[in-house]
Amino acid sequence: MKITKEQVLEALSTFTLPGGGGNLVSTDSVRNIQIFGTEIVLDVEINNPTLQYKKKVEVDCLKAIHDHVYEKADIKVNLIINAPEKPSNVIRGNEIPGVKNIIAVASGKGGVGKSTITANLAVALADKGYKVGLVDADIYGPSMPLMFDVVNAKPSGREVDGKRKILPVQSYGVKLLSIGFFANTDQAVVWRGAMASKALNQMLWDTDWGQLDFLLVDLPPGTGDIHLSLVQAIPVTASIMVSTPQAIALADAKKGVAMFQMESINVPVLGIVENMSYFTPEDLPNNKYYIFGKDGAKELAKKLKLPLLAEIPLVQSVREAGDVGRPAVLQGATDIANSFVQLAENVVLEMNERNKLEPTKRVEITTMSGCSTK
Repeated sequence: MKITKEQVLEALSTFTLPGGGGNLVSTDSVRNIQIFGTEIVLDVEINNPTLQYKKKVEVDCLKAIHDHVYEKADIKVNLIINAPEKPSNVIRGNEIPGVKNIIAVASGKGGVGKSTITANLAVALADKGYKVGLVDADIYGPSMPLMFDVVNAKPSGREVDGKRKILPVQSYGVKLLSIGFFANTDQAVVWRGAMASKALNQMLWDTDWGQLDFLLVDLPPGTGDIHLSLVQAIPVTASIMVSTPQAIALADAKKGVAMFQMESINVPVLGIVENMSYFTPEDLPNNKYYIFGKDGAKELAKKLKLPLLAEIPLVQSVREAGDVGRPAVLQGATDIANSFVQLAENVVLEMNERNKLEPTKRVEITTMSGCSTK
């Protein structure tokens, strides 16, 4: 019996592809037909790689040819997978419109004063005339509403290009957004990592930030879902690591720096801030007591070849200022205020140097255990 390509094509046009659409012929899915007597070899291109789909197409081909051409034909179907590239597992676009520099402020462990540093840095930058925003991404322990004296504030909203956007709360010249504005202050936020990441994503992208020179992101302590979500959502310009001088804090700070410097993340670290460097009593202004150790962060910075951005002393007025919602940098010409001003100046200096290099890319999370830059 003589089998022709025309007969095979006519048979393959008698069934519809799984899931609807046209048949193999009308969709130009038949890439090649070879006939050797009663042996038929088909090359068929499909765009669904699932085993169930492939099996259905193969069975339909066999049945169509057996029913319409020759019931004893020996048929081999080679399936060519041409699946469209899946969208990468990313949380939105590449950058926040209008935002020039995004700085992640992190710490290896809790209790080192990271949020205090972030709040005072934000106000110091704003006092220098920069347009500053701050995202309180410490989902489980938001403290910025208290530090900026806006505990009872509620962000408003407005339409921007047909979409409803959140308007951040403003205090001391800083545009502020925190999960604390949306949750009861007496209620614990008990969320899984995915929910926390979604909350961060909304604060970043569903907010009308306007034009900003700096957007500071106060991260939770450690290295976890929020950190990965941040570098996945947006190209973070740089990061700052906060630590106290004690060995246990420095060990965790080193891990935090290592996370940002991973090849798959590659977020530049501007430097290290040593908080609670020393204590000077009011009645003994010339004395320094190194309660948590001396020069720990300085030595770590030197070892990691990073700048030491500031040494912030342990001063009672810093705690008091945070408790009443007026950052210590606003205290005027005091040593503690000057230390935060110096921090801001160093951050601007290092950021200008950093921006001479290639911009940071957003990170694409491709697997549960690894990351790759896009």
